[in-house]
Amino acid sequence: MITKISKIFCAGVIGCGMAATLTSCEDFFNQESDDVLYAEEEHLNNHVDTIYSVTGILAKLQTLADRTILFGELRGDLVDLTSIANKDLHEIAEFNVTDDNEYNQPSDYYAVINNCNYFIAHADTALRSNRNQDIFMKEFCAVKAIRAWTYLQLGLVYGKVPFFTEPLLSKEAAEDAEKTTKTLEEICDFFIQDLTGLPIRYNTEFPGYRDIRNVESKLLFFPLSIVRGDLWLWKASFSGNKSDYLQAAREYYDYINQRNGENSAYTTTSTEYCMWEPGATEWRRPEGALFPISESITPQAELITLIAGDSIPAEGHYSELRNLFTSREDNDYKVSITPSARLFEISESQPNCVLANDGYSVYYAPKGLADYRTGDLRLQDYYTKDWSIDDVTGQRIETQYIYKYSSQRNVHIYRRTMVYLRMAEALNMAGYPRMAFEILSQGLSNKVIDSEVRPYYPTVNDSITLNYFDFNDTRYEVCEALDFVRDGLYADDDHNMMGIHARGCGWTPMDTTYVLPNDTIEIDDAKRAQLIKEQQVVVDSLILTESALEFALEGTRYYDIMRYALRQSNPGATMSKIIGARKGKDNPTTFDLSNKQNWFIKWKDKVGY
Repeated sequence: MITKISKIFCAGVIGCGMAATLTSCEDFFNQESDDVLYAEEEHLNNHVDTIYSVTGILAKLQTLADRTILFGELRGDLVDLTSIANKDLHEIAEFNVTDDNEYNQPSDYYAVINNCNYFIAHADTALRSNRNQDIFMKEFCAVKAIRAWTYLQLGLVYGKVPFFTEPLLSKEAAEDAEKTTKTLEEICDFFIQDLTGLPIRYNTEFPGYRDIRNVESKLLFFPLSIVRGDLWLWKASFSGNKSDYLQAAREYYDYINQRNGENSAYTTTSTEYCMWEPGATEWRRPEGALFPISESITPQAELITLIAGDSIPAEGHYSELRNLFTSREDNDYKVSITPSARLFEISESQPNCVLANDGYSVYYAPKGLADYRTGDLRLQDYYTKDWSIDDVTGQRIETQYIYKYSSQRNVHIYRRTMVYLRMAEALNMAGYPRMAFEILSQGLSNKVIDSEVRPYYPTVNDSITLNYFDFNDTRYEVCEALDFVRDGLYADDDHNMMGIHARGCGWTPMDTTYVLPNDTIEIDDAKRAQLIKEQQVVVDSLILTESALEFALEGTRYYDIMRYALRQSNPGATMSKIIGARKGKDNPTTFDLSNKQNWFIKWKDKVGY
């Protein structure tokens, strides 16, 4: 990775002063192995041991990077496989993963978990500096977040897994650990409690290891509030409890609110969008760009967390995603994964609301445009299909470029738009579809909340709830149409919030096709409750579509569908219908997803249902 970060990372489970490594978690599932080593030191109580242990955990995470994307994307509806895709990829896409599939290695997850367990058990968090400041709490909280995230991924892939939180340092301990299992829902319950009470300052204060091979080390960690938000969102998807959804929304908001410190903002920005040039007399390349996402650290950076990869295959933790998705010399310009027919359908079906040059009127882009410019413009921003002629053979070479995976060696996990969209999902199901819709349509500020949200939720409890989400007008101002015409001649630099849908579908605030149904203020409690239910259904569908438009190919789609399905009266039928449309709505594929256990994979009857 990064430097062969392994040179730092190789000591990660050894620690500079430790006599031996922890057990490889292959031993957890291979009881014939006697290669169980013990750590002689009682505590991690010096900087060298602690830093090496944390970087060692980060090294173990590298093995999970590609499969995090592949398990989350291949099982969804937005990608398809080409004729050169290998058997292992086909097994994932067809919900038929065998024990010998190269990606079906739960031991890699447990390698991270066991090293986290060791660190948590042995880090001396009582140590304080001569200024009476905690010395190792940043590392302690960071490792707790990594462990929770890793267990969540394990649960999302396998559904039901062996569960342990103490370090396994013997074969006997490994054998005992196999006997205790937790479901995905139980994993969420456990880690919600486990992360509760950790000092909130460590939500954004991470270990400061500076740059490692041009990657800022802060990008290697998982913010506590986002991990907690994900745990609450999954818990709520199982329980259907509005209070659980509300807690998820609060966690996501906490990250947004704290991201850049007090009296600052973490906005959706007015600069990241793809929009047809206002007033254009002919259809040409749109203004703006979104991808690839920068890996820089700035107050308004889109990227939040990544798993770093090595730069060349020989270094051991080289991400193959660029070779799977993008035509390169390394893969003879032949890709294994391509956007599905369904992704094109979803993108092309979106009305694109184009601003006129006066900034006060709109019209709609025509259908049938070339280069994937019909509908949502994000697709054409990250996807290009082309061809060339081989200089030697003279044969035509078909090429595909996915600019989300053009050349980067690192795998992106969390980003800003994801936090906002998941907050919208949680707010919608907590009973505030109008608030969620504003995140999609124009963005949030207190002015927007006061005028477009509060009047529709008149109870005292509603007021108390909405007060938690403070998008102070001195820091958050939504954009106006004139900010985007005549090369920004009228743009106001203080306008810094856009609706997520406007990132690719034009000027959403004036799009008459993108509105809430029955958009009225209802005084009667019973009628208002019914109206909210109706709006929740619509907004839930809009959010699922938005996740496809924004995060396609990024490894979130299968899980977004799963949460959506859990909210439906027949989850299995919903999963089957959505995923079965992968090859186009008129060319359905049949998957047996009626049984929830089929949503997950298995390994040797020891992991999974």
